[in-house]
Amino acid sequence: MTSSVLDLAPVVPVVVLEDAADAVPLARALVAGGLPAIEVTLRTAAAPDAIRAIAAEVPDAVVGAGTVISGRNVSDTVAAGARFLVSPGWTDRLLDAMKASGVPFLPGVSTTSEVVALLERGVTEMKFFPAEAAGGTAYLKALSAPLPQARFCPTGGISLASAPSYLALPNVGCVGGSWMVPADAIAAKDWARVERLASEAAALRG
Repeated sequence: MTSSVLDLAPVVPVVVLEDAADAVPLARALVAGGLPAIEVTLRTAAAPDAIRAIAAEVPDAVVGAGTVISGRNVSDTVAAGARFLVSPGWTDRLLDAMKASGVPFLPGVSTTSEVVALLERGVTEMKFFPAEAAGGTAYLKALSAPLPQARFCPTGGISLASAPSYLALPNVGCVGGSWMVPADAIAAKDWARVERLASEAAALRG
């Protein structure tokens, strides 16, 4: 796979799974719709088993772990098969663990100082979170002039309607979102709907 999470697809689905049994059919629907990079968040107890199942049974998917906030999260999810890591924020200890993991990672930032601190540590690819609440496209556009070397995956409050304005920015490689994996579709096991929504998202280009 590419060494950059930002170049896998224009949109990275942010998935919350209550039941690991839904992981494989959901991942297959997303891949069929053109979204191979799948971020399974560690917000539920089912997440590690979901990552393990996708890694084992959906070879065309690039499964990653989201809401990574500790070194234990890093080691557990990489052992389960996560091929990239995403955090909502970062500390020196967490950053060291992600760097040592051997897989690509996106540490979360929401301020200019955090971006500069990561650049100082040699990290140029980051998650901008919570994107809408932290200033949205206007904030990222303002960062692009003084900090052109930083590239972002904005996540948080982004929709099908607002994604193109993010993807049009020179410092945005992809966006993260959950609109193509609505909870009611997962609960109903409506994988055809997920595939349809994924196809719409995959067609987005800046």
